[in-house]
Amino acid sequence: MRNLICILISCCSVFVLPAQDFSAYTKEYFFCQNKELPYRLLSPANNKKETYPLVVFLHGALEKGFDNESQLTIGGRFFLQDSIRQNYPSYVLFPQCPADDAWAYFENQFDTATGFAKDWLFPFHKVPTNHSGVLMQLIDSLRRAGKVDDSHIYIAGLSQGGMGVLDLIARYPKTFAAGIAMCGAGDHMTSKLFAGKTALWLFHGEKDMIVPAEFSQKYYRRLTKEHAVVRYTEYAGVAHDCWGKALAEPDLMQWLFSQTKQ
Repeated sequence: MRNLICILISCCSVFVLPAQDFSAYTKEYFFCQNKELPYRLLSPANNKKETYPLVVFLHGALEKGFDNESQLTIGGRFFLQDSIRQNYPSYVLFPQCPADDAWAYFENQFDTATGFAKDWLFPFHKVPTNHSGVLMQLIDSLRRAGKVDDSHIYIAGLSQGGMGVLDLIARYPKTFAAGIAMCGAGDHMTSKLFAGKTALWLFHGEKDMIVPAEFSQKYYRRLTKEHAVVRYTEYAGVAHDCWGKALAEPDLMQWLFSQTKQ
């Protein structure tokens, strides 16, 4: 399932970042089904209410591991912005997937001529991947603790994390009010499972050779036909690293937090 493309997906995320203090994110570990899931959790800046929305952010391939730090490389600074914390108070969850697993099932072949993947398949098994299953148990534990507003649970992700978004909203449309998939992919036929139940905003770079934009385009076309709540933004001339532009969209958070699970 996860062959050499794992090395390529999210390769554009390798760049030098200035040192960042992520201590506001508590470092936690969740044990379930004989598996351990590292995660970081950012609490609302002004914790005055009983419950708050929950935003789950799924990293890409290069942030996999067990250091419980790398998953904050992309997105971690975004949610620390004062404008975000003050205007959209919420819990923000950054789980970390180990190197030997993925957020969603996928298969492909490596094309030695082009250096990119081809012949993509997205098996939709009865149960999610091992650590996506544990992630759902973690989300349920936060809900049972009375911290989370069940009507405002959101999920976002990039690359392999975007695949996880598309897989999990199809499996759990009653859980997620909205999803944001950046340069993700999946079986667009599964959109029938969440159309009309979970809103979706898709982002992709026009020149993405690692995960082609056609995957997001297919989801958008099908969801549009089903009159679902869906948006699609494609960036001309942008390759795989569309997340920088996506996270800079001025109405991104307003759109996300306006979605409510009935």
